[in-house]
Amino acid sequence: MTDLLTLGETMVSVRTARPMRLGGDAHLSIAGSESNVAIGMARLGHDAAWLSALGNDEPGRLIQRTLRAEGVDTSLVRFSESDFTGFIAFDQPAHDITRVSYHRRGSAASTLTPAETIAAIETAQPQLLHVTGITPALSSSARASVLAAVQTAGVQVSLDVNYRARLWTRSEASTALRELIPFVHTVFASDDELDLLTDAPDPVAELLSVVEHVIVTAGGKGAWAHSADGTIHRPALPVTVVDSIGAGDAFVSGYLSATLDGLSAEARLDRATTSGAFCVTAYGDWESLPTRADLTLLSHTDGTALR
Repeated sequence: MTDLLTLGETMVSVRTARPMRLGGDAHLSIAGSESNVAIGMARLGHDAAWLSALGNDEPGRLIQRTLRAEGVDTSLVRFSESDFTGFIAFDQPAHDITRVSYHRRGSAASTLTPAETIAAIETAQPQLLHVTGITPALSSSARASVLAAVQTAGVQVSLDVNYRARLWTRSEASTALRELIPFVHTVFASDDELDLLTDAPDPVAELLSVVEHVIVTAGGKGAWAHSADGTIHRPALPVTVVDSIGAGDAFVSGYLSATLDGLSAEARLDRATTSGAFCVTAYGDWESLPTRADLTLLSHTDGTALR
């Protein structure tokens, strides 16, 4: 059995510290919401598997190698001879503003099929299945694959809305995401994404009539965990924000890790906010995600030397 199975697209990433049009040095890595969560879970001591399709090219091999090095199971990945691995570029047109450019339409990951996802679930036998609202936006096949996964998982399913305006309209996203909700146990959404899931004047109350947990994030304002037992709030930890990309995925990995550990609702939110805080302190989607031993480090005062 696997602790967590997730599916989606991971891309090779190129990052520059200034507008990319100016050239200069760039950092090569990988980026993908679902694989970020898988890395976060692996660093926290869980067995995590990632399902996707990659081009049989050097970018695809970089992704495979990186995830393997982070302890993520990539045995479910299909390599395509005819399709390419996606690419994402990050640059900074101004201080503290990150611009994202996608080159992913028609990529290998967009060819993922429902049969593959069902077979992967049967093979991995996960305790948790995690999906996002990014994968259904890639293609009709990818959308059908996510729906098939949540319908057949037979385990707790979490959904991170993760709306991407460059991939589809809010109307398109709403239609696709609402068909997933009846099969979901935990929803992660930013405060401006709830309307994608329901038209109700009180979206949290409406969602709680279907799902067990609604986790709402609001950046520097912190996060709220809603359930039938009530609402819990945790403020964002006071850290210096270097790069906010990937913080939501870090938050999710912390929450799901604590869920697998059987922790209380309060402790789940604590681990989630701690993991998110680690992520924003350095550049990169996943590079600064914490290990289990790291989780207490942010409780030290600034400038502490651990000798």
